[in-house]
Amino acid sequence: MARVLLLPSAIDCDPTEVAIPWSVLSGAGHQVSIATSTGAPPTADPRMLSGRGLSILSPVLRARADARTTWDALRASPAYRETARAAEVNLSRFEALLLPGGHAPGMRTYLECLDVQRLAVRAFDDRKMVIGAICHGVVVLARARTDDGKSVLHGHRTTSLTRAQEMLAWKLTRAWLGDYYRTYPTTVEDEVTAALESPDHFEAGPNAILRDDPEHLDRGFIVEDGRYVSARWPGDAYAFSAAIARRLP
Repeated sequence: MARVLLLPSAIDCDPTEVAIPWSVLSGAGHQVSIATSTGAPPTADPRMLSGRGLSILSPVLRARADARTTWDALRASPAYRETARAAEVNLSRFEALLLPGGHAPGMRTYLECLDVQRLAVRAFDDRKMVIGAICHGVVVLARARTDDGKSVLHGHRTTSLTRAQEMLAWKLTRAWLGDYYRTYPTTVEDEVTAALESPDHFEAGPNAILRDDPEHLDRGFIVEDGRYVSARWPGDAYAFSAAIARRLP
């Protein structure tokens, strides 16, 4: 059994990217703990749960039913009630660190939190720790800087939410949702790529058409670079979780 630290945003996190890794890894017998920047249990982006405001695109853009059910199970778990504060976490107690994403405005507090970024730096300093990031969670790593000023991703291969995915969702919904799908003016892919040693180290993967599930892990796209695993969007969550599980003792 391994001890895993799940480190989502305290508000507006993506329910799929938080709940599915928690469920898969807990189901495999690992101990999953949760921490947030504030120490409050995480709350999901309500639009991803309800679909409200997504109009006819709701069936495609909102969290899938299995993820919503799993999110409810997570909220009823001891791990959720015992959420810790990121600044107070003893990272040496864990074998893995997972950084989920989300795109709603509340994510900015998480993405800009120095305590969260410091944990990411410490995780990369530990040569044995497994590190996973999905979607905007990769932005935390892009912003986490070592003493030489370089991102912890410098020298690594990665993916993240792609420019094509982000811009498509924004263009489809901007008439009534404005910049809901644009967390920052700079796309996630552009910020992440700028932090890498070479632009060639970013992998966008194939067009994301279908979401993965336990029976169709091949629909998900992940990049595996040693002990670091990254993924693009909620549709990769099961493949992402399975890859993390393979690396845990």
